[in-house]
Amino acid sequence: MKLYYKPGACSLSPHIVLREAGLPFDLVKVDLAAKTLADGSDFRAVNPKGQVPALALDEGGILTEGAAIVQYIADKAPESGLIPAAGTIERYRVQELLNFIGSELHKGVVPLFPMLKDKVSDTYREFAAQVLGAKLAILNQQLEGKSYLTGEVFSVADAYAYTVLSWLPRISFDLSPFPNLKAFAERVAARPAVQAAHAAEAQG
Repeated sequence: MKLYYKPGACSLSPHIVLREAGLPFDLVKVDLAAKTLADGSDFRAVNPKGQVPALALDEGGILTEGAAIVQYIADKAPESGLIPAAGTIERYRVQELLNFIGSELHKGVVPLFPMLKDKVSDTYREFAAQVLGAKLAILNQQLEGKSYLTGEVFSVADAYAYTVLSWLPRISFDLSPFPNLKAFAERVAARPAVQAAHAAEAQG
């Protein structure tokens, strides 16, 4: 498999999951601004959406969208425990979390990125920060008494949540009002697979 990624972007989530699953893969860095690969070729020939992550599959074809990719990877390594079996309520709980993180947190952070400061009004940024805080409070409650979002077992939802939380320093968002989230982020950051993913992307 090949994971098309940008360092620190949402592609970090499937990158972590690939390492947690112990599956072989190659990393292919993408220049998202230029929509090109290292050899100068057009990334949109790989993924017409022009976005990461994209996963080139061993059996051929490209899979896009992070929430779908992490489930695919986890199902390739069921012994990893990264996702419950299909058809179980536990699986739907993880899918519920993936959707919440994607629609409410991931997209909620984007308007607050410094690179968009000239394109987003101060009024809207203030509103977006308030909404994001309310959503983070929900996730903070979800973690009450648990190491990870669904209990004591690390799942694909944790990889995605961690990825979004890793962006908060860029927007100067204070996590101190959310002690469960802060401890969670530190716990996930200490995992060997996560550290290996960060190191590989730093070398990029």
